[in-house]
Amino acid sequence: MSTTDVIADMLTRVRNANMVGADFTLVPSSKIKIAIAEVIKDQGFIKNYEILMSNTPQRVIKIHLKYTAEKKPILKGLKRVSKPGMRVYAGKGEIPRVYGGLGIAILSTPQGIMVGKEAWRKGIGGEILCYVW
Repeated sequence: MSTTDVIADMLTRVRNANMVGADFTLVPSSKIKIAIAEVIKDQGFIKNYEILMSNTPQRVIKIHLKYTAEKKPILKGLKRVSKPGMRVYAGKGEIPRVYGGLGIAILSTPQGIMVGKEAWRKGIGGEILCYVW
């Protein structure tokens, strides 16, 4: 099945698996999705991810979700910001804070996919892909 917004598809799969309390979810692989999964993992919102080979030429990312001891999800929300129909860019001084600093903004910059705070420290802007909190 072909989707026009593969990042929104990834975020929806993670959001749905998180809402039902699943241990993991499977997402079709691409370089940008792997980079987003790496950022989310580094920020502590998911346990881990791994890239699996499948029967088809398309590889699959297995994202392991993270929960508290009371089985409450660590990941509260995911929101796609820049969409194929309307791209959203931020300059180095316009990078938004998500939930007063409790969440993160993930940006696509000339130096790669990174968290908004890191892009702000480096003094670069880019396309705001999504918010995670």
